[in-house]
Amino acid sequence: MIATTPADILRFALDRSREGAGTILVTLTAIEGSSPRAIGAQMAVAEDGRYVGSFSGGCIEAAVVAEAIGTLADSRAKRVRFGAGSPYLDIRLPCGGGIDLLFNPRPDPDAIAGVLCRHDRRKPAALRLAEDGVFLEAVSEGDCADWRDGGFRLYYAPTLRIVAIGQGEELTALARLAKSYGADVSLLSPDERALADLTAEGFDTVRLTVRTSLPPVRTDAWTAILSVFHDRDWEEELLPLALRLPSFYIGAIGSRRTQDIRLDTLRAAGVPEDLRRKLRTSVGLIPATRDPATLALSALSQIVQEYHRIGCISASSDEAADAYAQHDDLIDQALRA
Repeated sequence: MIATTPADILRFALDRSREGAGTILVTLTAIEGSSPRAIGAQMAVAEDGRYVGSFSGGCIEAAVVAEAIGTLADSRAKRVRFGAGSPYLDIRLPCGGGIDLLFNPRPDPDAIAGVLCRHDRRKPAALRLAEDGVFLEAVSEGDCADWRDGGFRLYYAPTLRIVAIGQGEELTALARLAKSYGADVSLLSPDERALADLTAEGFDTVRLTVRTSLPPVRTDAWTAILSVFHDRDWEEELLPLALRLPSFYIGAIGSRRTQDIRLDTLRAAGVPEDLRRKLRTSVGLIPATRDPATLALSALSQIVQEYHRIGCISASSDEAADAYAQHDDLIDQALRA
């Protein structure tokens, strides 16, 4: 993994709390001008000075750690401005902006454990960070990172999951890049050589043996599905089945001409229009890629962009998560059969 995730920060805070160490959650709650991090970014600081997360390229982290440790004395939450408009005249952000940080000393470990439990079950979760503590709350309509109900509410989405179907170097390049980014990756392929390599690297792999059915595969509202087949015989049978799986993104690589033929084939196969509309007819942010590494980067960039767009959720998202959990129960039954 190339960078710390929100779940890593919460796990650090929970582990230090369970060790008996004083711990502080620090949250970016407002920005004036520009900032290297978005609202909702966090750090977790332990009383011995260890920390995870960041708010800049290293220019204010030492000051944040010192401020955080200072809050342990009276265990009271506080907000502090850093950068433009801050009382700390010698601490500046390189972008010239200002950020407000909320310090919550000794956050409730049960609340943090609750978020991580839901995260492990691929369900969204929310914390309310207030002057009187840190609280696990039900996910509600429009949850984002913002002030509401007497505190700063912070929404935690399940980890991005990518299900890649295909073969060859396109599959292996996408798998390795997505794993480095931090996504959960599942791979389906008839390519025994590629699967052997990827299985040895610790990937979740499933060998495709027939063209007419998909093996059990776990997907949900935070899953992207991508076909990287060049063999259209496989794709023509499997893509209509993949379109019926829960996902926020589904695409298949190919030129504009290939995409037109693909849509015509789906129409001729009787795939309903609402499912055909789910299919991305342009995969990736870099046009006309010609090598596996660039294709993987292009496709992953588009998938991550779309994943972040669903960061603020609707009231139906928790219900959707329950529906996908039922879908997973059916998958479990199929795997045990």
